[in-house]
This record gives sequence, C-alpha cells and structure tokens, in this order.
Amino acid sequence: MNSHPKRSPSPKPKGLPCVRPDAAGIDIGSREIYVALPPDREAPTVRSFGSVTDELNALCAWLQEHRVTTVAMESTSVYWVPLCRILENAGIEVFLVNARAVKHVPGRKSDVQDCQWLQQLHSVGLMRASFRPAQEIDAIRTLQRHRDSLVKSRMRQIHLMHKHLRLMNVQVDTAVSDITGDTGMRILRAILDGEHDPHHLAALRDNRCKKSEAEIAQALQGTYTSEHLFALQQTMSLYDTYIQHIQACDAELLTHYETFARTHGTASPQALPPRRPSHKKISAHDEQVRTQLFAMSGVDLTQIDSIGITAAQAIIAGIGVDMTPWATTKHFSAWLGATPRVDISGGKVLRTATKKTTNSVLVTLRICAQTLERSQSTLGSWFRRMKAKLGAPCAITAAAHKLARIIYTMLKSKTQFTSLTPQEYEQERRQQQLNYVQRIAKRYGYMLQPSTT
Repeated sequence: MNSHPKRSPSPKPKGLPCVRPDAAGIDIGSREIYVALPPDREAPTVRSFGSVTDELNALCAWLQEHRVTTVAMESTSVYWVPLCRILENAGIEVFLVNARAVKHVPGRKSDVQDCQWLQQLHSVGLMRASFRPAQEIDAIRTLQRHRDSLVKSRMRQIHLMHKHLRLMNVQVDTAVSDITGDTGMRILRAILDGEHDPHHLAALRDNRCKKSEAEIAQALQGTYTSEHLFALQQTMSLYDTYIQHIQACDAELLTHYETFARTHGTASPQALPPRRPSHKKISAHDEQVRTQLFAMSGVDLTQIDSIGITAAQAIIAGIGVDMTPWATTKHFSAWLGATPRVDISGGKVLRTATKKTTNSVLVTLRICAQTLERSQSTLGSWFRRMKAKLGAPCAITAAAHKLARIIYTMLKSKTQFTSLTPQEYEQERRQQQLNYVQRIAKRYGYMLQPSTT
C-alpha cells in the first residue's frame, strides 16, 4: 500500500458542475490498484493498494474514512469483481464503466493519471454505468457460461472422435447422421469393447436409421490400429466426463431457478401455456426448466418461434427478468448492438452499420434467427421476405432485432406471445400492399377498381 504525492488533475471544463462531490476513481490492475479521492480531501489523494483480500478491505476502509459514497472503475478482465463485491457490501455505489468511453484521451500515460481522470469524469456526471444484473441472476449467468464452456469442450471431443475414426477409415459419420446418437454411440462403444466385424456392428443400428445394415456395414470396414483405438478410448472417456459435468451443471441451474422463482418470481395471471408444437421430443428436465423459467419471468419465451429451452436459458441468464434498466425497446436493442449506428456529419450520413459486439444474448438471437428460414410460421415468412429483399446477413440481423423487441415487450408487460398463422400473415400483408397502392392512386386523383376478369 503506497501513497503518491498529490497531483492536481486537469482543470474541469467550465460549465460542468460537480454533481458527485464524494466520488472516487479506481484504476484496476492484476497486482496493483490505484485510487483517486476528490481533490478537496486530505493529502495524499492518490494511493495504491495490492490485489489480495486484506489490501482490498484496507482500500474499502480508506474510502469510507474519507467519506466516499460512489466510485467509478473500468471493467478490466475479471480483476474488478472481488473489489466490486467488497465495496457494494460496504454500501458504496460502484459505477462499472466501459473503457471505450475514456480511453481516447491524450496525455494520460500512467495509472495515477488514469484513476484521477476517472474520478474527474465521475464527479461531473459524465460516466455511465454498464448494465449489471441482480446478484441472483449473476449467479445464474455464471453457471450458464460455465455450462457453455463445457458444451464447447464436449464438442471438441466429438471432433476428435471423427478424426480418429477417419484415420482408421471407419466412416461412422457416413453410416449415421450423428455419431453421438443412439446408433452411433452403440457402434463406438462396441468398437472399444473389441468388436470390429462390420456386420456385427451394423446389426446395432436403430430401426429409425435411414440406411440399411448392408450400407452401414460397408461404411464400417476399416483398419483398426492400436494407437488410434487408444486415442479414441481416451476421447470417449473425456466425452462421458463432460456429459456428467453438464448434467450436474443443469441440476445446479435448476436449483437456482427454483430458488429465484420462490423468492423473486413474478406472479402471472395466466397458467403455463402448452408447449409450442414441434417434431422434437422434450425431456422431463427441459420441461422442468421451462416451468421454472415461466415462474421466474411470468412469460414463456419458448412460445416464440425459433427460441427453444437452451436459448431461453441463455437469454434469461444474460438480461434477467427485470427490464427497468432499459427505458424502451430502442434502448434495449441499442444495448444489444442489434440496431444500426448512424453517424452523421455535415448533414451527410457517414455510416449506418451495426457496431461490432460480443454480447452473448445477441449471439444467441442471431443463432435463433437463422432457424427461421425453414420455419412455417409468421416469423418464418417474414424472415424469408427480408432475406429476398436484403440478403441473408442483413436478414439475420433484422430478425435478431425483431426477436429482441418481442422479448423486451413480453418481459416488460408480462404478456404472452401470440402469432398469426402463415395464411393470416400473407392475407394481412396483401391488405397492407393494397391499402398502400390505393393511397398512392388517391394522391394523384385516381381511384382503383377491382378487375372483373
């Protein structure tokens, strides 16, 4: 813990009153944390602390000693999380700000000047806090992100299975559409148990397989080498381990859903709507998750076309169930990065593209939007029309934006999703086009009459 001589920050721009006189600025690092007090406090106004827990507690006590009620810090990696929790538990308001808002300032070359600049901007009210969900939702989001990492690791093992099988020219991926399905896993486990006869392996096929036993047996003829069988055994063991971890993570998530629904759940006047018709079967666990998500939010997001149980979990974990941080759907869409950013200078539009973002909720919505291409629903018809008009990339962005507006409205007003049938949508679309043509004709003094032929 070190003190630094008092350094006066750059003079405040004239006309900007101090709206937060008890504001401090914190520059986060992996080993050192620099804190700047308001200039009217006793010297020294800048001190550095370590990152261990005792140092963080000392930092918090020092801020309380100098009557600091609010602090601003940049979201540097994950180093800000322990300090943020300690400060919030002590009753100090924390503004977690985006580094992009303050990095383009010349002349700041040290951590001391960084924390002083953050304190200055925060004191005059120029810092805007980033969205942070409630503590219960944050715990769910942590588990959801951990589950996503487990799923990615499991997918890596599936790719390695394909590799080792192809190296032995055992084309299980040609025999079945998914090697992790019932037939594929039976064949793989039989291979590892020592069964290499292609006809015996083909006899393990499920009756729902499209290919016959003869076709599967022909694909399973290969050269079984000991080194690749050993590598396949190791990969299968890791795959099974990740499956067990994912199931344990699902159980822990369900526990958090139940706890949140019991303590902070939204009472809905309507019962859980029936599941949206689908050709896919739903497990008992997924039905439990759907029920708990409905108890948490008061709405069933899976009623929206293209949004399933997994997508609904990711959306709730990313934004929570309280929409008060965003005033309107426009604010919510802009926070996601789904709306175009229009830059205008001198009356000339310079750019209208959407900003680059890694928002996990927007990524989920984009994936959901891609499934609308073959959806026989109103949203599917709308997506295909946008694709023909704008192209696939712009149509996916537009569909993600539309899904975001629907989700915001549902969570904000606690209303269920209702959709027109494709026939009703097309009829409404034709009526809109007809009304438009009639307005144009009337503007120029003409009147349209239906054709008798």
